[in-house]
Amino acid sequence: MKMTSIKLKKILDERFSNKEYRTSFNRENDSYRVEWNATQQGVAIKLPNVIGKYEERGEKAIDELVYHVTESLKMMTEKYHLTGNETKIFPVIRATSFPKKSKAGNKLIFTKHTAETNIYYAIDTGASYQLIDDKMLEENDWSKERLKEVAMFNVRSLKIEPKKDIVAENDFYFVASQDGYDASRILNETFLDEMLVNTSGELAVAVPHQDVLILADIKNETGYDILAQMTMKFFAEGRVPITSLPFIYDEKKLEPVFILAKNKPKK
Repeated sequence: MKMTSIKLKKILDERFSNKEYRTSFNRENDSYRVEWNATQQGVAIKLPNVIGKYEERGEKAIDELVYHVTESLKMMTEKYHLTGNETKIFPVIRATSFPKKSKAGNKLIFTKHTAETNIYYAIDTGASYQLIDDKMLEENDWSKERLKEVAMFNVRSLKIEPKKDIVAENDFYFVASQDGYDASRILNETFLDEMLVNTSGELAVAVPHQDVLILADIKNETGYDILAQMTMKFFAEGRVPITSLPFIYDEKKLEPVFILAKNKPKK
């Protein structure tokens, strides 16, 4: 039986029937909102997006949605202490189009990274993580400089175990540990420099979504085509997409490149 917005609304009404929640359905926008009764803070869900995932994955898509919504609502009501939790603070890579404010309206802390990406900062909560905003910094009496220093130290301590694949004489490496910080490993300069030293061609790096880091030793023009197709595919499938543009890494700089079929990239 085909899923519709009305059917999905009824399912979500049952899943969020607890008295802690308040739900509403906007027929005009085809969206569903879940709020904490106590705070009136909530999460809006675009139903067509969920229906698409449901048609691909069935009930599992709804289970994951409910889990992420409840976790998001919990994080809105909790206060997080940075002091004492320094080892749980990490940088996360996001697209430059990513929101600059939290759902509560506070300014999220971020640093410019490339023309395509910014660096946000998060505190790991176990099952998920909470992006750090200016209010959290103020409440913990932390500076942005201290936050950045702690986060960058921690990302350098993460294990990196790439899996290698050779396609048309080009070497591709995939980092996908599924800990939420795979794309963040692009910030580990020591690792990138080691990869650069061991490449015989040009070192390309890509972060199509949060849960993968792709590196490639590009030795011929076919390699650029493969990388472009691969990056676009990962970008389209990612739960938290970042950018479909790969970067060339050289002299400690990441330069975004447009790759045209059968052509070398043009900066």
